[in-house]
Amino acid sequence: MNELALIESPSLRAQHADRVDVLDKVKALSLLPDGVHATTDMVAGYYEVSPEAVDQIVKRNRRELENNGYKVLARAEFEGVIGDTLKLSPQARRVAVFNRKAILNIGQILTGSDVAKDVRAYLLNIEEIATHEQRADAMDRVHLAKARIEMLAAAEGYLDSEWIRLKMRIQAAIGLGEEPEIDHANLPLYVPDFLKSKGLNQARIKSAQSWFGRRVVKVAQAEGRTLPEKRAEDTASGSVRETYAWTRKDLPLFEEVWDVYYAAEYAPEPDYALFGGES
Repeated sequence: MNELALIESPSLRAQHADRVDVLDKVKALSLLPDGVHATTDMVAGYYEVSPEAVDQIVKRNRRELENNGYKVLARAEFEGVIGDTLKLSPQARRVAVFNRKAILNIGQILTGSDVAKDVRAYLLNIEEIATHEQRADAMDRVHLAKARIEMLAAAEGYLDSEWIRLKMRIQAAIGLGEEPEIDHANLPLYVPDFLKSKGLNQARIKSAQSWFGRRVVKVAQAEGRTLPEKRAEDTASGSVRETYAWTRKDLPLFEEVWDVYYAAEYAPEPDYALFGGES
């Protein structure tokens, strides 16, 4: 099912009518003091469109929306249900209110709203997942991936642009529950991971990684290589530091530094049992 089918098909929208938890996943939803309803202005504010845009959706799909909880209350009835904390215009005699299902229904139909588009994306990304727990995990994954992509976009100009695009592709794939399609040579190459591949334990990695990184830079400069830009990297202490955005293309350089400075020091001890010695 695609987004256009959801926009155009009431029967498909009905299949997702109860997925009101999606609303808070996409954006904080403000409701009236009863914690149940929202006015037309509040729904328009959530979807970042004009109240007239919401009114047009209501006019074209009124019966469907009423089945999902949309209703128009007389002023006295509204104040009886909601209270008089919301200051209505003196001319207002009737007030339209939407519950969560009706608000979600608006998002299934409304075009020209990025928020509504995100609501539909959540619904489409989780439509075939069987259990409630799996749906919740999928929505959390999409929400987190989206937040990370936004953070990466904000870092444009401060960190390596190729690395940022690569991380965005990875996060987009995670959000979709797919394996990222990335050239192996463009995958990030981290010093700790390289040292771990050489058999170093955590203590030795911690001891060696700083000098290893500096030596990689010095060898690259001595050979006239262009250094990559910087990227943000989490440390074991939870802080963030900037390191060079090495990729798998730089693996020969890492191997060169290893062979010159570290191979002999960290060579595995021989197994004397193989030679008939003491075990």
